[in-house]
This record gives sequence, structure tokens and C-alpha cells, in this order.
Amino acid sequence: MKILIERYDYSNKQTIGRIHLLNDKDTVIESYYSLELPDKNNKKRISCIPEGSYMAHKHTSPKFGKCLWIKDIPNRSEVLIHRGNYYTDILGCILIGSDLKDINKDGVLDVVNSSNSVKSLLEMINQDIIEIEVVKL
Repeated sequence: MKILIERYDYSNKQTIGRIHLLNDKDTVIESYYSLELPDKNNKKRISCIPEGSYMAHKHTSPKFGKCLWIKDIPNRSEVLIHRGNYYTDILGCILIGSDLKDINKDGVLDVVNSSNSVKSLLEMINQDIIEIEVVKL
């Protein structure tokens, strides 16, 4: 299994993409939407992570509960895939949800059903460590 994050929409506030959980034959098992900060050269707490391949570990965060912790990102630590809805919920991590909608009516798309999406993703991952590949479309 592995996770593929395909980024496709970049703005000065956020980056939107699709997260695909792939089986060993690279067939999509499940897909979600992703929400990240804009690309600001991997600066801590204000940028998305660079494109590339990483390893993520199942983790329980004191703040976000069960999530994935992406390791070995250059000059970064504690980057998680966790629950949340708005780009203002992010300090360099990745949010996932089942759809996109402007929940708070600020003119910016948010992810919805995030808690259930994180739970679903983690339940489908049958290993403690999983490869994540981040690409730009």
C-alpha cells in the first residue's frame, strides 16, 4: 500500500489536491480531498511540504487524535495528516476530507467530513508505516 497526494490547485492561501490510497498493484482503493498551506519554499508553519517521497507512521497526537506522522521531511518535523476543515487549521500539515465546500462562507474551499475521512483512511491502512508520494499535477 501507499498514499499518493496529487496537488492540482494552488492559491496564495492554500493548496488543494487529491489523496489516493493505492494497493500493491497501484490501484486506487479510496480517494479523498487534501488541503494544505500554499507553497512557500518549505518554510515551517506557513508552507506545504515539498513534492517527493516520504514515510508516514500511524500516530496518536495529543491534539488531533489518530493520524499519520510524515517523517524525514527536510527542515521540518511533526507534519501530520490530521482532521480539520479550514486552511486556518493548518500549520504545515495536511487535512483530508470527503469533499470540498465553502463551509464558513469566506470564498475559500474547505474540506468536509474530515474526522470520518481520517478514521476511514487509517482503518484501511493495514500497516504501521506507509509510503507517501506527493506530486504536482
